[in-house]
This record gives sequence, C-alpha cells and structure tokens, in this order.
Amino acid sequence: MEVVRIRPRGYCHGVVEAIRLAKQVGAERRDRPVTMLGYLVHNEHVTQELEEAGVHLVAETDRMKGLEQVRDGTVVFTAHGISPQVVQAARDRGLEIVDATCSDVTRTHDLVRELAGRGYQIVYIGKRGHPEPAGVLGVAPDRTTLIESIEEVDALHYAPGTRLAVTCQTTLSMWDTQAIIDRLVQRFPQTEVHNEICRATQERQEAAVLAADDVDCVVVVGSQRSSNSKRLVQVVEEMGHKPAHLVDTAADLRPEWFRGMRRVGVTSGASTPTQLTREVIAALEAIPDAVGSAPAS
Repeated sequence: MEVVRIRPRGYCHGVVEAIRLAKQVGAERRDRPVTMLGYLVHNEHVTQELEEAGVHLVAETDRMKGLEQVRDGTVVFTAHGISPQVVQAARDRGLEIVDATCSDVTRTHDLVRELAGRGYQIVYIGKRGHPEPAGVLGVAPDRTTLIESIEEVDALHYAPGTRLAVTCQTTLSMWDTQAIIDRLVQRFPQTEVHNEICRATQERQEAAVLAADDVDCVVVVGSQRSSNSKRLVQVVEEMGHKPAHLVDTAADLRPEWFRGMRRVGVTSGASTPTQLTREVIAALEAIPDAVGSAPAS
C-alpha cells in the first residue's frame, strides 16, 4: 500500500514557540514549581515530555478554577490564550507569569479589544468548552457573543444601526466558518468581517482536501483533544469526500480500515510530534499487500 505524505503537517509556529518557552522555563527554574495551567498544547505526548522537563500540568478546563491549585512558583499560560481576568488573578496570587499564547491568538485578543473600544458588538465563532474561545471572550465579555452554527446566527437579534463585527477561533474548518460568516452578513449586511483562522490551519486543511482527490482515505495523526486535528478529519470527509481516521499513535491503526485501498494519505495536527507521524507512516507501509489489495467487505 502506497503512503502519501501530505505537506504541510505537524507543529505550527505557535506550538514550536510554546514548547520551546515552557522547556526553557522548566530548565531555568528547577528550584521552584513550574505549572502549566491546562494543556500547553492538546497532545498527551507533548504533555508527558513537558512533565519530564519539570513543567507540571493542572488539568482543569476552567482556567480560573485551575489557578486555585497553583500556590506558588511560575504559572505557564497555554498556546490557546488566556482571559485578562485569569492573568490578573495570577498576579494577585504573587505568581510569576509565563505567557505561551500563540501570536495568532494574541492578534485576535487585540482585535476584539480594539473593536470593543470602538463600540462594536462582536460575534465570535468558536467551540464552547475550548480554551481559546474562553480566553477571547474574557477580553470583552459584555460585547462578545459566542456562536457555533448557522442556526445560532438565525437566533441573533441586534437593533438597527448596531455596529457589528465577526471574528473566529483560529483552528476551525475554513468552509464551515465561511458559511457562518456568509449567513451573518446576509442577516446583518453592516457586519465588519475579520476571519482569524490562522494560516497554519488553512494550509493544512487545503492540503488534506487536495490530497483526498488522489488517495483512498486519509489518516490524521493527532489527539482527540486537538481541535485542529479533528477539523482535518472533518474537512477530508466533508470537502474531500473520502474516509478519514484520527489516530493518536500507530497502535490505533486498524488493518480493516484499509481493505481494498491502495493509496493512503497521512497528515497530522499542528500539535503532533513528528516522531508519532513517522511511526504511523512506517506502520501503514508495513501493512501486508493482501490487506490493501483485498476487495472491500
């Protein structure tokens, strides 16, 4: 069975910088506690690597609740961003702060702050329960409304003349997000549009969908926690019209997925270590020809 390596894949610039910064802090502050407030990036293997480097995890979705477990030392804010309220609470506790927020997410925070200051109501497209929207919503909570779907656009009500803007989480499906934006503009033509899906997300999604034309299925290497990894599976299935499977490691591969298939594409989420993807590729290449060439059952 032929394995097609889809590029780009793997770490984006924000993940590279966040891991570098966290490891540096762990190495420099071995005499005092260093705590990640939530998963630095959404990958268990990276988390284990950081634990070994002396950066310990507080696995609490609610960052403010998680902060209650950090009594002293250094707190590392994750690549997904953090609300100003949590930052202030950390300062009030006398903690040293290390901010590993991705620069693309920081740009969204700055944008929301600017729009709110100019008197806009902001519609933010994102996934409830994900730390990135939680951080953004904290920038201007009285002026920002979180939505996930076109149906939620239809439930919005704004008075005539309301200054309205829309932005979004950086790791969403390009196509889903654009459809939501289009519907919002249809309902409220005065809406100022700021599509903040990051370039790394766009490039990986476009490459995966393009590759789907020439393969029988796509394997995405990434964590179930990872929004951008799950979106890669989604866009391959919905836009590329091919089956896709999300695996954390090569051990998750199932030979029956590949019966009757000759070409399989492999990509990975923006927080997936390269070594894991290499192991998945090697495992796929080792699947016996009889499995790949057998008629689909």
